[in-house]
Amino acid sequence: MLHALILRDMRTRFGASLWGYGVVVLWPCVHVFALITIYTFQKIAAPLGGDRALFFASGAVPVLVFQYVSREVMKSVIMNRPLTYYPQVKLFDLIFSRVLVEIVTGFLALIVVIAVLTIIGVDPVPADPFTAVCGYVAAIMLGIGVGTINVAIIGFFPGWLIGYALFSILLYVSSGVIFLPSFLPEQIYYWLKYNPALQVSEWVRSAYYPDAGLQVDCLYVVVFGLTCVSVGLLLVKHVVSKLQG
Repeated sequence: MLHALILRDMRTRFGASLWGYGVVVLWPCVHVFALITIYTFQKIAAPLGGDRALFFASGAVPVLVFQYVSREVMKSVIMNRPLTYYPQVKLFDLIFSRVLVEIVTGFLALIVVIAVLTIIGVDPVPADPFTAVCGYVAAIMLGIGVGTINVAIIGFFPGWLIGYALFSILLYVSSGVIFLPSFLPEQIYYWLKYNPALQVSEWVRSAYYPDAGLQVDCLYVVVFGLTCVSVGLLLVKHVVSKLQG
């Protein structure tokens, strides 16, 4: 069942060819390198290190992965609602199949970014690879958690699909992709750190700049993500499924 849902999801969203799926994989990569290109032509120095590409990519990739996963998981039930008329297909199956597709897509996008950085002469290997991997996995987990919560919210308020798109812009702007939040006044930085997207950005970035003194609350990100997953699944199972039943 799960395998069939994954295949259907990929074919309906990306078309029958690999080109459609390739566009989805490359889209976040285009976002990252467009950002790098703009700041390179403007000759804006990176706040850390001497390489603009590495600074922006290390912050943008985890944030974009979080946002893409949370958005696509949110859309999983809406796009596949007719399948729920079959008794053997549960809402959880739709969510889980979309999660697996987005995890694979996110890792493929990461490989493309690493390959392009290598081609242009940037060393993409972090000083602390384990921390970088943990931060990237945390971004995926956070995206799954927030996406699951969004599934529950949309069960009550379908308009949240647009609302979350606008809210994502605010999260992105305050996540520290294009600036270093720790350089801000302490009062502002304190409140910005409640943004989990900022935490995963600094988590991965701290692996590339271990001497920068970035303070990452890893426990906060993990607990936030797991809490969202738990609450979202409980709402989907006991409330949303009954509303749509």
